[in-house]
Amino acid sequence: MVAYRDIIRGTGLTALGAALVAAAPASAQEASADESIVVTAQRDNQTQVSRNGSLGALGDKDAMNTPFAVKSYNEALILNQQPLTLGAVLENDPSVRTTLGFGNMSEQFVVRGFNLFGEDIAIDGLFGVTPRQLVSPELYDQVQILNGASAFLFGAAPGGSALGGTVNLTPKRAKDRDTSRLTVNYLSDAHFGGAFDFGRRFGDDMGFGARINGAYRSGDIAIDDEFRRSAVVGGSFDWRTDTLRVSLDLAYQNVKAQHMRPMVQLNNAFGTATTLPRVPRASGNYGQPWYNQSIRDVFGIVKVEYDATDNLMLYASGGARDTAERGVYQGFQVTNSATGAAFVTGSNIPRNDNNEAMQAGLRLKGEGAGITHQLNMGYSHSRYVNRNAFEFSTSVPATSPQNNLYAPVTVARPAFNGFVSGNLADPNPANRTRLSSFFVSDTLGFADDLVQLTVGLRHQIIHFRAYNINTKAQTSEYREAATTPVVGLVIRPSENISLYANRIEGLAQGPVAGAGTLNVGEVFPPFRSVQYEVGGKLQFGRFNASIAAFQTSRPQGLNVPTAPGVTPAGTIFTVDGEQRNKGIELSVDGEPVKGLRIIAGVAVTDATQRRTQGGLNDGRDAVGVPEYTANANVEWDVYGGLTLTGRVIQTGKQAFNVTNSIILPEWTRFDLGARYVVAIGDAPVTFRFNVDNVANKRYWSSSLGGYLVQGLPRTFKTSATVEF
Repeated sequence: MVAYRDIIRGTGLTALGAALVAAAPASAQEASADESIVVTAQRDNQTQVSRNGSLGALGDKDAMNTPFAVKSYNEALILNQQPLTLGAVLENDPSVRTTLGFGNMSEQFVVRGFNLFGEDIAIDGLFGVTPRQLVSPELYDQVQILNGASAFLFGAAPGGSALGGTVNLTPKRAKDRDTSRLTVNYLSDAHFGGAFDFGRRFGDDMGFGARINGAYRSGDIAIDDEFRRSAVVGGSFDWRTDTLRVSLDLAYQNVKAQHMRPMVQLNNAFGTATTLPRVPRASGNYGQPWYNQSIRDVFGIVKVEYDATDNLMLYASGGARDTAERGVYQGFQVTNSATGAAFVTGSNIPRNDNNEAMQAGLRLKGEGAGITHQLNMGYSHSRYVNRNAFEFSTSVPATSPQNNLYAPVTVARPAFNGFVSGNLADPNPANRTRLSSFFVSDTLGFADDLVQLTVGLRHQIIHFRAYNINTKAQTSEYREAATTPVVGLVIRPSENISLYANRIEGLAQGPVAGAGTLNVGEVFPPFRSVQYEVGGKLQFGRFNASIAAFQTSRPQGLNVPTAPGVTPAGTIFTVDGEQRNKGIELSVDGEPVKGLRIIAGVAVTDATQRRTQGGLNDGRDAVGVPEYTANANVEWDVYGGLTLTGRVIQTGKQAFNVTNSIILPEWTRFDLGARYVVAIGDAPVTFRFNVDNVANKRYWSSSLGGYLVQGLPRTFKTSATVEF
């Protein structure tokens, strides 16, 4: 197998080298004719970050005029870096880190020390429409990251996360200039694929646009024997006049993974897993061949904007997603940290999702008494149906297959005799969620908008019903409401400087007291996280910089024992616990010197447990939140069509458990690459070669959720893109 991988890798590098050599003479002989083609292609490769994006209820905004930290990573960056998943795009952001979901191939993100589930990624401002577990980035024009809480801007997220940040995706749409692009790519060890992207505008004033794009990848990746396949296709159609804009975006995504490397749990109930295990070989795979997952998503959005007058815009959008997930999942529980002794568990959890979301509103501009107004009013409603069933194996070593973290062996899939529930062939509804909200805001501008004050409210209703997945009978119902305010201030001392401050909240469904508590069944109001933030932004031409200081507090559930002598004795569930995150973020991007581009920054986060059970862990670090994160991505146009690239990603220490007795050490990863643009005929061709984790560093990348996720090994990437 090693020899085969070496041959494949060598073939990919040899093919790239041969293409470069073959192309070089043509470039030299026709330099004068091809120079403009190369320069244009290089320029298109350079626009990788923009400081703007959709702010939900407030609409599309330039970051300099908003009291929030927002930026977008554009399609040029996605094309150049060849990311396999959305998480690889967000690796560029110094305030974001990626981890895996519990027991499956889903991605989760850590933003300002709080979880952002894959199902809580928005698309064109709507939650619940984006694929739930994994997002293939090829379909999107922008990946926007909003640092901070967003309950007023986007509403409550269906998965209950997005308390520290929100990611919003913008589909690709036809541009004024035609798009005709074909790409072939390779990723080690034996992962091949290609992509197409065509966009045109037609008719009077180029009013009608169509863009069709898709990608297919398949094969083993750099982790030993781990197979990934991704097939996506999207179509975007839009029509625009002087007053009306209508768009329809449709997409299909099908992803599959086989023999995945699982996350690692420490199980000290059956052994001595009380210290951090040493990290296995970087490309090692302690997963099983029967560990697999496939996810099929069909989703789309229709959107309408109408300018009733020069100062009044009416808008509406609606979207839906249908998802089918199937898989046999594996757990890996270490019982001895020193030897790596472990046992394997398994589960089968079929799931179907049927989601719908819509929003409508108006935006009105006006002026009176020297004060400008930007009034926003609207309504949003979404419905989510989760259908699932499950069967588990037992979770004790005596009845589970034995294995080892450092010398893994293939074992038979354990019998699913631990717990079985639901219709595995055709899952029944497990829960239904409805989220409704009304929102209103006004941005007041003073002194020719040098000072802008935004105030607003969103009233949200969360309606959740749970069902017995065997009998289909409703077992519980949750209906609560909350009003989340926002206050934001922007001061523009000059055209190039923006100072801002905000107070905004995050919102998630409140808990219900569980079995074993004296107040079992008690429904608690929605969780609110309260954020305070101050910051500044600097913009000079193509160079941007920003700094922000923030503090966010989130309540947490606790089981509190009754006082001595109180009858009946027992525990009462409360939401009196708290986690408080505070920190500083610094970010820069752009081209400070012609031909030299950077994306860099650092975020320092102090995530502290407060008001814990009996005060035992008060003041200790929250689990899975790095003390600091830092990135530096550099591109240098060396000569002609050649660009060299490099990136360093550094992540500080993380607590593994609430007592902080186990700490993940800091880690650093280096990536290198090159890009070469040459004209062949009348078409620019871009060749790329990237190496992620050049040193093949082995490290535990995340402990979020109380389990270990290992970082990816050294990965070679090559691609060639022709535009015509």
